[in-house]
Amino acid sequence: MPLLNVLVLLWNVRGLRRHRRSLSRLRPGARLEPGTRWRRRGVRGICRLALFLWQLHILSGRAGSLMTTKHSQPQSTLAKSLTSTSTNTPYFKAAESTEIPSYVTKCPSNGLCSRLPPDCMTCNTNYSCIYGKPATFDCQVKPHVHCVDESNHEQENFTVNMTCQFCWQLPTTDYVCTNSTNCMTVSCPRQRYNATCTVRDHIHCLGNRIFPKMLYCNWTGGYKWSTALALSITLGGFGADRFYLGQWREGLGKLFSFGGLGIWTLIDVLLIGVGYVGPADGSLYI
Repeated sequence: MPLLNVLVLLWNVRGLRRHRRSLSRLRPGARLEPGTRWRRRGVRGICRLALFLWQLHILSGRAGSLMTTKHSQPQSTLAKSLTSTSTNTPYFKAAESTEIPSYVTKCPSNGLCSRLPPDCMTCNTNYSCIYGKPATFDCQVKPHVHCVDESNHEQENFTVNMTCQFCWQLPTTDYVCTNSTNCMTVSCPRQRYNATCTVRDHIHCLGNRIFPKMLYCNWTGGYKWSTALALSITLGGFGADRFYLGQWREGLGKLFSFGGLGIWTLIDVLLIGVGYVGPADGSLYI
């Protein structure tokens, strides 16, 4: 079809040239005969001119479509490349899924399965256990964890013996709790604070291994009871014991009153001796 349009366009150009030559043969000032011959030639020339413009319009439109197609090819190539990268996304996700979990660092390699930390295994709940009594639980190692039995054979399923009790019911020696330095240890009644406790790695229990608990204030600032008592006996009249414990107001009062004429000094010796007077920050003696 493009070749046919080109041939028609060339034929129209040839006809227009012939019509132009026939008009150029006329002499200047010559009169045209009112015959049908010149009329036919004029009509034919107009038709050829219209056909020529129409063919030129078609060819210019096809050339523009070809240019549009060429410009759209890089975009289609880019779209295909984006599609290919999007199809490769699962492979990247699969590669990320093969990363070693964080709990693997806590799990000894090729150790006894029964001695693995609780973070390295998943155990089924034994609903028939009695509180405070020994019970057996069926457990399975987590992925990327390798352990052996007593015969040095690798295994995945094993049993663990533990006491049937929740983690918050364990003895205080089986978990570690956060300390608070904002509560008063020497007070009546004794103050408590909200602590966050974590079970030790080698202890097995039921429930959450991290739990809140109310504990008594039990922390020290480095003050010694023996030093405070010695200062109260020897230099208590000058308020040295109160200055040592951080109670500078009481120390100034004892200093300018000469220990309350000795009465305040005797009372402080008694109170520090029984532990009623402590450091100003509320901590315990060492």
